[in-house]
Amino acid sequence: NVISALGDPKKRGKTFVPYRDSKLTRLLKGSLGGNHRTLMIACVSPASANLEESLNCLRYANRARNIQNRAVVNLDAGSRLIA
Repeated sequence: NVISALGDPKKRGKTFVPYRDSKLTRLLKGSLGGNHRTLMIACVSPASANLEESLNCLRYANRARNIQNRAVVNLDAGSRLIA
């Protein structure tokens, strides 16, 4: 699981991250472990009929919260202006 591999401090940088296992994680590769800023919104319901789905969403959001990215500005050395 991509979220588990990126969010676990013990595994960070030491294990393979399976981005290709899912189309969604492949699309979100830059956001999950790359060079993008990301906002996670967890939608939960107060209805008892949706309790299990709300708990799963909160567990997922808690694991995703542990992912830490270091965004860096990508500069092309050839396109810099010399003043």
